[in-house]
Amino acid sequence: MREEIVRRIEEEEIQKRIRELAKTINDDYAGKKLHVICVLKGAVYFACDLTKYLTMPVTIDFLGLSSYGDGMTSQGVITLNQDLTQNIAGKDVLLVEDIIDSGRTLFYLENMLNKREPASLDVCTLLDKTVRREADVVLKYVGFEIEDYFAVGYGLDYAQKYRNLPFIGELQFKED
Repeated sequence: MREEIVRRIEEEEIQKRIRELAKTINDDYAGKKLHVICVLKGAVYFACDLTKYLTMPVTIDFLGLSSYGDGMTSQGVITLNQDLTQNIAGKDVLLVEDIIDSGRTLFYLENMLNKREPASLDVCTLLDKTVRREADVVLKYVGFEIEDYFAVGYGLDYAQKYRNLPFIGELQFKED
């Protein structure tokens, strides 16, 4: 079996949508400070590009989670690999994710972070795969809603490969 990538969302589309999301976030948080939490590793490209266009004072922190291992489906076990380094109590927090599919990881994260008493907690995701949703989660900012395919590129990986692609692609397996 060989791996093939079918291009789904081009780099230019991604960058255009990020600027649109940033404009909406700027309007929603006008006059406030924003604390951005990037979920590693997949959301790092998205979070870096998004924060470049934010006009309010921004602080940033990182959370490391895993639920996929090296497979194509979540194993259902969420592991916190890296916790925040800053206190979020009383802060307006924007959680930045690469993709929301089942929603189980986000549900876990929201519960964990809300216990730390932020002033507000909103979610921004690059990709939303609603067809796979199992948990009741609310996404305030969504880049693209996608069909049920395994997305790679622009931070998203398969077995730690393909993160560096500048576009979003669909990973397919073909017979040799």
